[in-house]
Amino acid sequence: MCAKIKEKIDASVEGKLKSLYSLQLIDSKIDRLRIIRGELPLEVSDLEDTVAGLETRVVNLEEEFAELENQLNEKKQAIKDFQSNIKKYESQQGKVRNNREYDAITKEIEFQNLEIQLAEKRIKEAKAGLTIKTETLEKSREEFEERKKDLKVKKSELDEIIAETEKEEKQLIVDSETASAEIEDRLLNAYKRIRANTRNGLAVVAVERDACGGCFNKIPPQRQLDIRTNKKIIVCEHCGRVLVDGMLIPDTGVEVK
Repeated sequence: MCAKIKEKIDASVEGKLKSLYSLQLIDSKIDRLRIIRGELPLEVSDLEDTVAGLETRVVNLEEEFAELENQLNEKKQAIKDFQSNIKKYESQQGKVRNNREYDAITKEIEFQNLEIQLAEKRIKEAKAGLTIKTETLEKSREEFEERKKDLKVKKSELDEIIAETEKEEKQLIVDSETASAEIEDRLLNAYKRIRANTRNGLAVVAVERDACGGCFNKIPPQRQLDIRTNKKIIVCEHCGRVLVDGMLIPDTGVEVK
């Protein structure tokens, strides 16, 4: 009678280990899907920031270009005004009544000529600035358009991947809930607690190459034998994860990494 009771307890432990391991495989798959979805939006976000920065740069360059054109046009108009003033002063020279008036008009003409020279210098500088701005603006526009295309492609890829992963994740969540329902509350709570305290979310790991599949510390031979018998729940002495035999359940296509 005692042997039968002991056999029932042992079988129950093996079933619990199988349920825990199955749940871990499902939850690990969910974790990876969420990681993929978590990284892609960041990539798109970075690209959006780049596009926004390039757009601002293009707008600023266009404003600077327009400002230089305005300065160029203003200087050209100023030269016409100075030339008009010179003609006016020259016509007045023939009507002066004394040398003082003549000298005053002559100085005004000289001043207008100096203003023309200064305006011509500014025009030359503005033209040089426009040449540089034109090259920079064209390159910035090209880069802006290229990054916009990249962003459009990435957004499209992200939308497709999100749609795919969300559908798969919903099914996996259902599978996880189903698997969780088969596990007693005490074990399930312990499983969740261990998962929350590990970097990779692994609470149940198989023994791999005589070591813990979570922290990779060596496991003594006798302890490995205990794990293979599936007679009791054994945790890693180093990381606290539940240890199971890798052959406990068949390959489900979902790996614990």
